[in-house]
Amino acid sequence: MHERQMRAGREGGHSGLEDSDRRALMSLIFAATGLTIGAFSLLQFGSGNILFASLEVLACLVLVVASRGILRARRLDLWIYLYLLPTFAFILYISLMPRASAAAFVWIYLIPVLSYLMLGKRRGVRLALPFMFAGLLLYYLKNPLPGSAPEWIDAGNAILCGALIVVFVHLYETRRAAVFVELQRQTQIDPLTGADSRQHFRQELQRALKEAGRSQSPLVVALMDIDHFKQVNDRHGHEAGDRALSHVCDLLYQRLRGTDNLGRLGGEEFGLLLRSTDAEAALPLLESLRQLISEQPLDYAGQRIELSATFGLAEWPRDGQTPDELYRCADRRLYQGKEQGRNQVVGEPG
Repeated sequence: MHERQMRAGREGGHSGLEDSDRRALMSLIFAATGLTIGAFSLLQFGSGNILFASLEVLACLVLVVASRGILRARRLDLWIYLYLLPTFAFILYISLMPRASAAAFVWIYLIPVLSYLMLGKRRGVRLALPFMFAGLLLYYLKNPLPGSAPEWIDAGNAILCGALIVVFVHLYETRRAAVFVELQRQTQIDPLTGADSRQHFRQELQRALKEAGRSQSPLVVALMDIDHFKQVNDRHGHEAGDRALSHVCDLLYQRLRGTDNLGRLGGEEFGLLLRSTDAEAALPLLESLRQLISEQPLDYAGQRIELSATFGLAEWPRDGQTPDELYRCADRRLYQGKEQGRNQVVGEPG
């Protein structure tokens, strides 16, 4: 497995997609919490707790407004902590306030669920456990310890239930995170060659263009076709063709930098993204890649399968400003190289 694949797997847990899901969930939680607090404020007004009810009305309005703003917030984790910390402190307060209902303690069980859901396994457990232990400690500072067997049974049920919730949520989040990482890896990586998928390569190109626009640093997009690839499949079979694709990618990864991207765009066509590189520097690199492919044939089932590739490149911003413009320019030069006999690199219009 290429280092790029392993890195994608390790980093998958904090993708843009997951952030988008968390934003939508946080927006729903903000709105639901605000409306719930608003409903309780009516009960507080009915009980004569005017000050407390007024604070709940204010909290309701803030949360409802924030439920829309969270969708565009830049620092999502900060917003999550700004919600969770006061919410957990409030849960402890309503559970332990002098005239609190004995049933109010059950809200503490919401702490691990929200923590794991919004922060993941590691940060979730770090936040949830201190609040749950604090709740247990404060409860028994306020109330006497059990003095009879039935009271110990009641206390044991409450504590065991909380512990099981933490364990089950922890196990669920561990499994969910592993499945998410694997699904994300499958969408980002071509399973046959280990190169970026077509979609992920385009996302990386769009990200690289934004970075290049800020730094005014050039970048190169190159398109590569394996020459006469259909003949490899026809003469040696599709398994040999698959091996040839993997073989070529292995060769390319020997020379590409960690900041470069190699993507399989379809069939035997590949894209190369070379950051902080202009055409003058890219041409000798691509020429070395072309030469490497032609000089190292694939050994398959006792046969030596000769391979070669043709490259066409485009430089930002000289040859195009957008991904489509760069693709079109590189594709024209790739086609030009094919017309001129293949197994060559074309970086300038003919």
